[in-house]
Amino acid sequence: MVSRTTVGLAVGVVSIFVGYCFYFDQKRRSDPDFKKKLRERRKARKEAQKAGSKIPNLKDHDVVQKFFVQEVELGEEMLASGDVEGGIEHLANAVAVCGQPHHLLQVLQKTLPPPIFHLLLQRLPTVGQRLNPQGVMAEEDVE
Repeated sequence: MVSRTTVGLAVGVVSIFVGYCFYFDQKRRSDPDFKKKLRERRKARKEAQKAGSKIPNLKDHDVVQKFFVQEVELGEEMLASGDVEGGIEHLANAVAVCGQPHHLLQVLQKTLPPPIFHLLLQRLPTVGQRLNPQGVMAEEDVE
C-alpha cells in the first residue's frame, strides 16, 4: 500500500509540472515574435507546396537520389519550355540535396546561360533554409 505522503508528493510534483507547462505555453503564445515567425514559416511551407517539390526524408539515400534525378529533369524541362522560375526552383532543390554541390554547380555554370545561373545562385540560400528543419519538430507543429 502506498502512503499518503508518497501520493501527496506525487500529486505535488505533477501539479508543479502542469503549472510549468501552462506558464511557458502562455509566455510562448503571447510573444509577438513567435507569432510572426509562425506566420512566416507557414507561408514558406505553403509556397513550397505550391512549387510541387516535396523535400524527401534526407536520411534515406535511395529516396534522395531519386528526388535529385527527378528535380534535375524537371528543372531542365521547365527551362527548355521557358518557365525560368520553375526550372530554377527545381535545380536549386537538386543542388541542395546533392552530395557534391560544388561539382554540380560547376557543371551547371558551364551549361546554363549566365543570367539563369546567377538566379540559381540567388535561390540557393532560401532552399537551404527550407531543408534545414527536416526531421526536427518545428514550432508551428505545437499550438
